[in-house]
Amino acid sequence: MPHSTRLPRTGLVRPITILALAGGLVLAAGPVPAQDGPGNPQPGGAAVAIAAETATRDGTTRLTLTLSKAIEARAFVMERPDRAVIDLPEVNFQLDQEPAKMSGRKRDGAIASFRYGLFAPGRSRIVVDLTGPAVVEAIETVKTREGAVLVSIPFRKVDRDTFRKAAVAGDPSPAAAGKAAPVRETADTRPLIVIDAGHGGTDPGAIAATGVFEKDIVFGFAQSFAERLEASGRYRLLMTRDRDVFVPLAERVRIARDAKADLFVSIHADSISAAPQVKGATIYTGSERATDGESARLAERENRADAAAGTESGEAPAEVADILQELTLRETRGFSSGFAGRLMGQLSPVMEMSTKPHREAGFRVLRSPDVPSVLIELGYLSSKSDLEKLQSEEWRMRVTGSMAKAVDLFFSGRATLSRPVAIGARSAENGKSAIAFRP
Repeated sequence: MPHSTRLPRTGLVRPITILALAGGLVLAAGPVPAQDGPGNPQPGGAAVAIAAETATRDGTTRLTLTLSKAIEARAFVMERPDRAVIDLPEVNFQLDQEPAKMSGRKRDGAIASFRYGLFAPGRSRIVVDLTGPAVVEAIETVKTREGAVLVSIPFRKVDRDTFRKAAVAGDPSPAAAGKAAPVRETADTRPLIVIDAGHGGTDPGAIAATGVFEKDIVFGFAQSFAERLEASGRYRLLMTRDRDVFVPLAERVRIARDAKADLFVSIHADSISAAPQVKGATIYTGSERATDGESARLAERENRADAAAGTESGEAPAEVADILQELTLRETRGFSSGFAGRLMGQLSPVMEMSTKPHREAGFRVLRSPDVPSVLIELGYLSSKSDLEKLQSEEWRMRVTGSMAKAVDLFFSGRATLSRPVAIGARSAENGKSAIAFRP
């Protein structure tokens, strides 16, 4: 008899949309009305996935998706860790969530778990964590009597040698994944601040015991922070993502550098399930040597975000090659530390800070040689008190207000608004709204 079970899945719980209006941003969050469903087909729209099941029989494990219409799926496998990637056209995932199981990992044959989401504009992705070497056999598509489409993806266990050859033959890094278009030149001299909401799409980040995703919490916080800064009229704003989409780590750095940003702020929320008593916010700046072992481990986890989304890490910024670039990097890190100090001064009265509120570590998103950059861990999803605050609108408004004051102090404290010496040709953008976005 076949064995069938539901596995923990990570994906978008409540689709979020940003509307750029004359008065700022309006955040619309909540269940999206049915689109393209089997009972409500809309030709030309994205296919809707309404179910995902696994079943193991005769040594083959199948992941079967129930969709509103037929789509083309492409699969390949990757090593270190062993995983399979299923690339799809954009899919509206409306799968039932099981929050109680989100933090667990139940195995079914060749599949340990899987996650899904928007990988790039117009493209979705499912990343399947494998229990061991396995290859994807021919993907089958069947239309049901009710009009739905079943897409069955079979996994067959193989030896390590066969798996390695299959991984080499695959193409784990499709060209132009998440690449942003070139930006236009602008005469606007206001400081440009890039706000980076961590994770996204197929990379959910940390997951709370309640099933809440880090990617959703930090995205909502990043939007509120952008609104607060935009309302002052003093700054231009750029967000690395404007929806639940995957953006490679190197691309986040490239967006800031290409836009000639004056400040880069990355927003995250950590989780330590083994230590639920740990709580409080921490501000990180970049360094080759971490302040402590905990910071090094956190940076290592965050730096694996590309692998979690089923892609290889992009190229990091070039190594410092001469004395001018070395001086530029030192100056940039000085600005970064200066902003971190102002953040601590403003945040300490309004939120709980960790035992070491300012630390250094080798985060990939903090490696820009000429854009002052900080990464803020707002708190721990594994802490009940931190999680309640992170989901509180009142707390969010209080904290973003204090962060905005720190930004004001950072720029008012500089003799000029000139940035460190630029390395490489870049440009900036100015649209109809003061807040711009990159997919």
